[in-house]
Amino acid sequence: MSRGTFAALAALLAAPVAPLIPAAIAADGDGVEVERQEDALYCKERRLGTWFYCEKPKETPRTTAVPQASARDRLAAISSSLEELKARAILEPSPENVTAYVRFQREQLDRSSMFADVWQRALWQDPGLDYTLQRPVSTLGKRAWIDQRKGDRDLVMAQLSQRYGVFYFYASSCGACDIFSPILKAVSDKYGLSVLAVSMDGGPSAVFPGYMVDSGQYERLGMGTDRQVPALVLFDSVTKQPMPIGYGILSQDEIMDRVFQLTQVAAGSDY
Repeated sequence: MSRGTFAALAALLAAPVAPLIPAAIAADGDGVEVERQEDALYCKERRLGTWFYCEKPKETPRTTAVPQASARDRLAAISSSLEELKARAILEPSPENVTAYVRFQREQLDRSSMFADVWQRALWQDPGLDYTLQRPVSTLGKRAWIDQRKGDRDLVMAQLSQRYGVFYFYASSCGACDIFSPILKAVSDKYGLSVLAVSMDGGPSAVFPGYMVDSGQYERLGMGTDRQVPALVLFDSVTKQPMPIGYGILSQDEIMDRVFQLTQVAAGSDY
């Protein structure tokens, strides 16, 4: 070691060294001042900041979470803004106001189109959501559904007479009854369905000569008190429960469709 280097080392060792104790545990009341002196000695004069952690880490600012508005609130805000822009464009029809309304309205139309498109794609990809599989709307699918429905209906109607009968309420003075009676008789003959004609005014029926005069059957079968004719009631001989079919002139298909739905189709399953 050279004499000059030895002299420099001796001078360094002879220099006073501050105690390496944290200011937080200093016994006297000058702890803060001692800490500042240590920082000046090690961090500024001797530049030992890397080893003595003179560069204090930056504190991360605390952020307060802002609650997000619900989707319903956001949609309500869009509707409110659209109404406000529309009202402003009507009351103050300047080019700026009208343009602002049209632009905002177009944005919402694009949003609606996107929703409709995704809705349709979702139905295509999930058969459980596609109602048209139960009730087709296309011409070809609807025709196939109707044909299948008629086949099922005809099969049910062929066996209907084993359990059900029909009460037919009419009046001899009723013009609609004169039109409807032959229609009902054709259905009865085709499927062997028993029809009991009940005269509400005591008059005869040319189509159903074996009629009876009403003696309270209309009200007891749940047809109300307005005595509307013509009227049909399907009667279940097993459960003894009446099922009103309808009033007024019905076609053969309407009669059979209603009977089929009342006896074979659970409410709500067709829609």
